[in-house]
Amino acid sequence: MEDNFKFEIISPEKIIFSGEVKMAMFPSYEGDMSILKNHVPIITFLRSGVVKIENKDNSTEEFFIEEGTVEFFDNSLVLLSGSVINFKDLSKDYVDKLNNETQEKLNSGDINDNERYLLNHKLDVLKEIII
Repeated sequence: MEDNFKFEIISPEKIIFSGEVKMAMFPSYEGDMSILKNHVPIITFLRSGVVKIENKDNSTEEFFIEEGTVEFFDNSLVLLSGSVINFKDLSKDYVDKLNNETQEKLNSGDINDNERYLLNHKLDVLKEIII
């Protein structure tokens, strides 16, 4: 019996990933979530973090995401985001730029506590990325 399900990562410009996967993990506001075949249907918002995929051939892929939404229904997972990039395509310059932009927003002082929490979380995620 196959334990795979359809997964697509879609940005406004193109489809970033499309294929059959065994598992997908992503950072939701409720906490890190994992999806396997026959998971209950969900719709949730995503926060900054790493999306990890275990392909049906047991290989893995990772993507950095700043925000987005995800929906799982009828063994089909769709992740929509305007800010998702494959780890293979990340550069030190890109991560440094995101880090600096996030730090500037934090230092602006014109943010509420929720925004401050999210920006600090994003900085923590960026610190963990090794290129």
